[in-house]
Formats: sequence, structure tokens, C-alpha cells
Amino acid sequence: MMNCELKDTWILFDLDGTLTRSEEGIWNCAKHAVKEMGLPEPDAATLRKFIGPPLLYSFQTFLGMTREQAEEAQRIYRERYTTVGMYENRVYPGVRTMLRTLWKQGAKLGVVTGKPAYPTGKILEHFGFDRFLSTVVCATDARAEKVHLIRDALPENCGEAWMVGDRCFDMEGGKAAGIHTLGVTYGYGSEQELLDTGAEKIAHTPVEILDILCPDAERGRGAFLSVEGLDGSGKGTQIERLSDALDRWGFEVVHTREPGGTPIGEKIREILLDRENTGMTDVTEALLYAASRAQHVREKILPAVKEGKVVLCDRFLDSSVAYQGGGRNLGIDKVLEINAPAVDGTLPDLTVYLDIDHRESLRRRCAASEPDRLEMEAESFHARVENGYHELIARNPERFVVVDAAKTREEIAAEIQEKVLARLMESEDK
Repeated sequence: MMNCELKDTWILFDLDGTLTRSEEGIWNCAKHAVKEMGLPEPDAATLRKFIGPPLLYSFQTFLGMTREQAEEAQRIYRERYTTVGMYENRVYPGVRTMLRTLWKQGAKLGVVTGKPAYPTGKILEHFGFDRFLSTVVCATDARAEKVHLIRDALPENCGEAWMVGDRCFDMEGGKAAGIHTLGVTYGYGSEQELLDTGAEKIAHTPVEILDILCPDAERGRGAFLSVEGLDGSGKGTQIERLSDALDRWGFEVVHTREPGGTPIGEKIREILLDRENTGMTDVTEALLYAASRAQHVREKILPAVKEGKVVLCDRFLDSSVAYQGGGRNLGIDKVLEINAPAVDGTLPDLTVYLDIDHRESLRRRCAASEPDRLEMEAESFHARVENGYHELIARNPERFVVVDAAKTREEIAAEIQEKVLARLMESEDK
């Protein structure tokens, strides 16, 4: 087993089935090609075989095409793939952490794939992996065998080198090139296939790749994101869409909410939102939120961030400041003081605020379902909450991404995704 001094070590990765889960785009393009040629649509078992081998080989071997038919199918496939299909793709959870950690340990990372150069480069750039890589070698129509691609990727006298992949072609290629082989079972090949074709090590998850190649390496810190806004601003919808985008880019997402997020916190949440608790004093309310938060930070948020995960939280301290500090007139600084021991310096790295007029948000919320105890408050209360948020943003503009919640859902989601992903990928370089 290797230690974590990887500066003289080369680690080459297959792309499809090893770094990205690309079946959606590959299968859609294969089905499109055969349909355009007037042929029957292949079944799921046949489509699954398309992951890994060169396209000409797949069309000829799995669909029985002649060389001429396969070349035409490949042409039609690539027309769709280079505009649409290559983005119908998803990074495996844990791959970002694995690549970033190996890169920080000094390993020379590369991608060796049977895909053409243009879509490969676009995919790696799209997901922000290009900055981790020292080399990218792609197949051409004249040169597609894995062993040749691996040899092209490695410098002479490169020292220790590994080929990491999910199919027999990766293991056979690595073995023929005289380097170590590590098979991954979360992709498109079976463990038996990998072992039968020369895998020296087997990983069942991307994190296990790290455990095998660099077991003592410290994982990079994850991130803490929160989403804030008035009730009715569309928070729930946008959290779902942001979560899907983060998952597609390979971030390991931990969902949570406030009040709540832990068993103890959820019990406190029931008390806080119970419509019958109308006699609750403002200070009691603020202290209960802080108590739930104290448990939340220590039990869930900090451990997840330490493991390299992205915590996506529906509300955090800013809600207390806006609702109790502003809405209840306790004052922003007073609520911050109450929460100081609860958060112990823990604040979101980035907060998305959905900006909407309080009257419109209240109209939306009341039209959707029966309001809870806080939502039943007078309009003046919600006006003070909105003002509280605006004061927080003025105090900490660098932490907030403010998005106009009056836009369409699609426009809001696109803006949030662009800004959050940019910030997260920027932090990976640190």
C-alpha cells in the first residue's frame, strides 16, 4: 500500500463509469442514432454495454452493424452528443473529494478515455476537473486501444503508475502497459469482470480509491451553505433544484433544516411551530431556536463539513436575526448575542437569499397551505422581518448571494446554480 507522498506517482482514470455516470447521454444518443437509421431501439441490457468500448466496436458488436453502418451511426451519435448528450451527465458522489485530495498530495492525475477529445475536454471543463489534471488522452478512429492510450499518457520513467477504471478494457490496458490496476465496482462493470482481467485492487466507492492509494491523507474541508427568505419566497423549490445541481457536479450533499436537523432539534421545532403555543414569550422563542441550533451545529453541521461534504441548510442563524431580532423587535445584536454560544463561530460559507416583498410572499404562503404560528403574525411583523434580512445583507454582503425571487423558477434556479457552483469550485483550489 502506498503512503501519501504521491509527487512521483501517476494515477490515470477512465471517464465514463469511473469519474462520471454518463449513461443518460450515451444511451440517449445511441437510441437517437439507431432511430435515425430506421432500426429497432436496443434494449436496456444492450445499451449498458455501450459504456466503455469505442463506438464503432459497440455498434458492430452489440447491434450487428456492418462497418459502413457503424460509421454512419457514429456520425449521427456524435452530432447529438457534442451539443446535448455530453451534458446529460453526473459526477459520482465522492469523486470531487477524491480527485482534490490526491491532487493536493502531489499526484499527477490524468484521464484516459475512449471518447473523442472535444466532448472529453468539454465535460472535464464543465465539471471543473480540468485544473486537477496533468494529462488527458482520448481515442481517435485510428488509435483507440486502451494500452496505447495509457502509454501515450505516461512519460518515460514515470515511476509508480495506476490505471483506475470500471471495465475490462481498463484493467487489460493497464496490465499490458505494465502499470498497477485498480477496478471500481460502482460503474458499469462487475467485480468479477475486473478481477478476471487483472485488477490488483478493488474499490466499491470513490472514497475507497482514496483509502487504497493514499489512506492517511486528510480530506479537504467541505462547505456550509444556507438558503434564506421570507415564507412564500420559493425556498423549498430552489433548495431541491440546487441540491440536484450539487449532486450532478459530484458534491456529497447533506440536507438539513432549522429549526430541527437533529432528533432533539426536531422536538424543539414542534414546540416552536405549534399554533397552540400563543403564550410563548419572545425571549423564550429566541432561546429555543438557539438551543436547537447548538445541537445542530455540533451533531450534524460541523462533522459533515469536516468529512468534506456540503451541508445545505434550509434556514440558519440569519432567520433568528430577522424573525426574532427584526420581527419580534428584540434587536439584531441581542439575537446575535443569544446565539453566540450556540454557533460558536460557525456561520455559512455562503447564504442564498431569495429577495421578495413581504406582502407578496405572505400572499403566496397563505394560498399554499394553512399558516403556522409565525406565519399568522400581522403584516407589520413580516415587514420588520424583511427589513431585518436587508440589514444583515448590508452588514455581510460578501456572504450573501441575493436573488430576485420574482423571476421565474427556472431563472432563479439557473442564477443560484451558477453563483454557488462558482464559489464552491473556487474554494477547491485553496
